Amino acid sequence: MEDLQLALILAAISPAIGGVLIRGEKGTAKSTAVRALTEILPPVDVVPGCRFSCDPEHPDSTCPDGPHAAGAQTRSARLVELPVGATEDRVLGSLHLEKALAEGVTAYEPGLLAAAHRGLLYVDEVNLLHDHLVDVLLDAAAMGRATVERDGVSVTHPARFVLVGTMNPEEGELRPQLLDRFGLTVDVVASRDPAVRVEVMRARLAYEADPVGFVTRYDGPQRELAERIVKARDLLTEVILTDAALRQIAEICASFDVDGMRADLVTARTAVAHAAWSGRTVVEVDDVRAAAKLALPHRRRRNPFDAPGLDEEQLEEAINNSTPPPDPDDDPDGPDGPDDPGGPGGGVDPVDPGESGAGDASAPGPSGPAPAGEVAGSSEPYKARLLSVQGAGVGVAGRRSRALTEVGRVVGDRARVGREAGRPHLLATIRAAAPHQQVRGRTGPGLAVRTADLRLAVREGREGNLVLFCVDASGSMGTKKRMGEVKTAIVSLLLDAYQRRDTVGLVTFAGAAATVALPPTGSVETAVRRLESLPTGGRTPLAEGLLQAADVLRIAAIRDPRRRPLLVLVTDGRATHGDNAFARARQAAGWLAQHGIATVVVDCEPRRGVRLGLAGELAADLGAEYLDLGEVAAGNLIRTVTDRRAA
Repeated sequence: MEDLQLALILAAISPAIGGVLIRGEKGTAKSTAVRALTEILPPVDVVPGCRFSCDPEHPDSTCPDGPHAAGAQTRSARLVELPVGATEDRVLGSLHLEKALAEGVTAYEPGLLAAAHRGLLYVDEVNLLHDHLVDVLLDAAAMGRATVERDGVSVTHPARFVLVGTMNPEEGELRPQLLDRFGLTVDVVASRDPAVRVEVMRARLAYEADPVGFVTRYDGPQRELAERIVKARDLLTEVILTDAALRQIAEICASFDVDGMRADLVTARTAVAHAAWSGRTVVEVDDVRAAAKLALPHRRRRNPFDAPGLDEEQLEEAINNSTPPPDPDDDPDGPDGPDDPGGPGGGVDPVDPGESGAGDASAPGPSGPAPAGEVAGSSEPYKARLLSVQGAGVGVAGRRSRALTEVGRVVGDRARVGREAGRPHLLATIRAAAPHQQVRGRTGPGLAVRTADLRLAVREGREGNLVLFCVDASGSMGTKKRMGEVKTAIVSLLLDAYQRRDTVGLVTFAGAAATVALPPTGSVETAVRRLESLPTGGRTPLAEGLLQAADVLRIAAIRDPRRRPLLVLVTDGRATHGDNAFARARQAAGWLAQHGIATVVVDCEPRRGVRLGLAGELAADLGAEYLDLGEVAAGNLIRTVTDRRAA
């Protein structure tokens, strides 16, 4: 946990770093560490009565609660939690509907971003945050202000906060734009040392037995830590970041081939904060090393398939090949020293994931059936063509299909059901209440509004879909080249799903059984790893594969009934496992058709020789669209899936 503690402390010393993203498996105390941070942060001086926590020494001239009177009030640092399921109104703030209708007064109710100003904004499971909230956070993080323009209200207020997010990578990755907004990132794993695990259990049990006594026991060290943070904050403005240190940071970032300049700036700010935390007034090599380890791991990724993290050997080589900062005993204003011949390119080039697979799938493979257990690799993924889906569903917010969602453009209104939450449709509410004003005895300005008058806006946005691949991995799939083409198509669709916020699953069948290789997920890294390691060979239990796919879709419908599924069956149609194998497969196909599962059958039967046409018969039983793999390249398979989702 040392890296996690250091990252949180450095972000507290210098909020300009931009926050911390904490990645790790479940049960590793990520949330506990974040919530504990507020206990050691120094208090904040605010203007009394200001809902936006303005600084008394530098009040914001555009604050909605301004102008402010003289005076100051001290309060503890604030941790504001942003729930994954929060509405945009709750985050940004909204119009006070009752005052607007009854009194004709335009009043703004601040949201979570206002509450988090000059404090911490914490998002647990940040990778599951809806896209419309991600957009709001991106805008506020970039501008340092929150702007609300809706329902006749135009409000701008400061929103500078330390953004802290926790996530489990197995549940999906972050959008690159939001990932880059986090200044630092830390990967947390539970210790495998039994002695450490025993100590953790003892501490937890001791806390549960006597919480007050447990906290009192650590009161002294906690105060010392808080005082050290205050001293580091005071020292921050005195730390010298020499030209040589800036040159070294630039060369290290260039050697890792990061995008843009944010990595350089964050690394520089972190190095300064680390020097202040260490009690130094000049940035040294150790400060640059510590900063690079926290600021670069999530910025060196070239695509969603690259594994996160930082190669420490590559970092050390980049440091050695860069121009070092001067020794503290030397003159900080002295020359930077000779340029290293290696320069910015002295580091090791990042590994291309396309070159590290199990081989080039486009290379000629063996002409016979794939031996049992042999693994075929995929080639470079293709970019999916973006198509608009006809019709509107009611699915989960995403970026693929048209749907009626909680965000998007207003296309109508409806009555509120019970105490249902949602953004009111102001004009429709007024229209509903207006005919009843005389009966309700209204005599003055404003409207007499009842609960039954409230209308909610109907909005049209985009939804995500569940694309479930059911892949024949048996020996009848033939050559490595053919299986490699199938894998390439699936990897390409995974990349497309990552960008469009779809959910993807994978069922494979070979030998005597079907396997759920990947339950429905948005985690691209996990999907690609399991797909690349998928072996081929053995008999073809086609019926078992269809039944397993049906079971996955059944469970997915229970967990998320609004997400529309699409089954992509990749097979040659042969069924060689068990008695009456093909008849049982057709029965399973009939069940899927009866339940209205949209399906695409991709026929992988070799084009040369005798063709049995079994996949075509299966497609008819499924009521599915039929495609021949020989007519569909990897990119065309993606377009086929997208087109089918539009059907």
